[in-house]
Amino acid sequence: MADMLKKVPVREQDAKVRAANFEEVCLGYNLEEAMDEATRCLNCKNAKCIQGCPVSIDIPAFIQEVKEGNIEEAYKVIGKSSALPAICGRVCPQETQCEGRCIRGIKGDPVSIGKLERFVADYALENDIKPVGAETMNGHKVAVIGSGPAGLTCAGDLAKKGYDVTVFEALHELGGVLVYGIPEFRLPKQKIVAKEIEKVKELGVKFESNVVIGKSTTIDQLMEEEGFEAVFIGSGAGLPMFMGIPGENANGVFSANEYLTRSNLMKAFDDSYDTPIVAGKKVAVVGGGNVAMDAARTALRLGADVHIVYRRSEAELPARVEEVHHAKEEGVIFDLLTNPKKINVDQNGNITSMTVIKMELGEPDASGRRRPVEIPGSEYDIEVDTVIMSLGTSPNPLISSTTKGLETNRRKCIVADEEDGQTSKEGVFAGGDAVTGAATVILAMGAGKAGAKGIDEYLKGKDK
Repeated sequence: MADMLKKVPVREQDAKVRAANFEEVCLGYNLEEAMDEATRCLNCKNAKCIQGCPVSIDIPAFIQEVKEGNIEEAYKVIGKSSALPAICGRVCPQETQCEGRCIRGIKGDPVSIGKLERFVADYALENDIKPVGAETMNGHKVAVIGSGPAGLTCAGDLAKKGYDVTVFEALHELGGVLVYGIPEFRLPKQKIVAKEIEKVKELGVKFESNVVIGKSTTIDQLMEEEGFEAVFIGSGAGLPMFMGIPGENANGVFSANEYLTRSNLMKAFDDSYDTPIVAGKKVAVVGGGNVAMDAARTALRLGADVHIVYRRSEAELPARVEEVHHAKEEGVIFDLLTNPKKINVDQNGNITSMTVIKMELGEPDASGRRRPVEIPGSEYDIEVDTVIMSLGTSPNPLISSTTKGLETNRRKCIVADEEDGQTSKEGVFAGGDAVTGAATVILAMGAGKAGAKGIDEYLKGKDK
């Protein structure tokens, strides 16, 4: 029986073993462990955990089914709200969302909602439990741009309502950031992502890959020539940011986006694939978010000594606590309160070191975090041969620049209503990173749900 104040521990690969492979770190619960953890749920009537979930899963209801051993019923409860539970159970920041609101957490550990969701979803994948689709089609045709978390969620929700949905993906493989941005050791591609996409296909959603909206065709053409009555833009934010420091154009400087794409989508981690990537022996990753942790832990597994260089303290690290903990366990070195000034190269153009400067925290800035300030005369060099910049991303302007009447803001993000995703162009909705800039998978899914709701209301309004 579970200790009511403490979570049932989750099995993980040993840190020294996993640091040399790309297999999943967390091994998840078995049935006995899941049922044991589920007994810790208080089944609150005014469940604050639901309020903390961007896709509003009925968390007490699915956990109650787990408690009773009804795992298929638990999956049906989750499936009403989420199209990607096996993914969310792995990559959602539950500690700041559902688990952060859990009443059990006031006098002990919150319930492991994410690990329970993962267990239920994995059970459904292993036992091929089908999602519940629409009984009849409603005759409306909708296009979704991007097969990442926002697009998949919007497509799945619309299909359940009887819409004829086609998803257009620019790359050759479906999944967006789920396949190119998150490493295999956090989110297995064939075992999890591909199977979750199959569940969306089982709802009747059609997919077309290698279609670059803005080049292959445009939104205006989709609506005016191909009969799509509404469009949802879930194209993400794949345009990387850089610092603009000397030496940043040297060979061996990557954006985290490129580095992870080469490793994940082009399988640079697999010796049998001839993918060009400078793995590096001494790697510096600049940044402190989840993507920085992913890049650092990937470089470590490719054989490098890895430093995270971040200009604030550990308390301000934006990455999940679990990801920072795993990175430290695996041997990533954290150079905190440190900021790059220059990347140094030899006469052949090869990186030899990076000059950094020590920082201290001053007054809070607009974000509420204390602003890092340079300490004069504290410069020193870190010996590196590869630098990965993980400073955030912004949307590629291709879609907005080729669509008439689509408003963007100064950050090149599409302007869309938070409640229903409606943009300045009638019939065109948007959500996820294309609207907010780089954020989390679950927030993108929440935006996909809002977009589906907005499209449904819009097209029903046209029927009247």
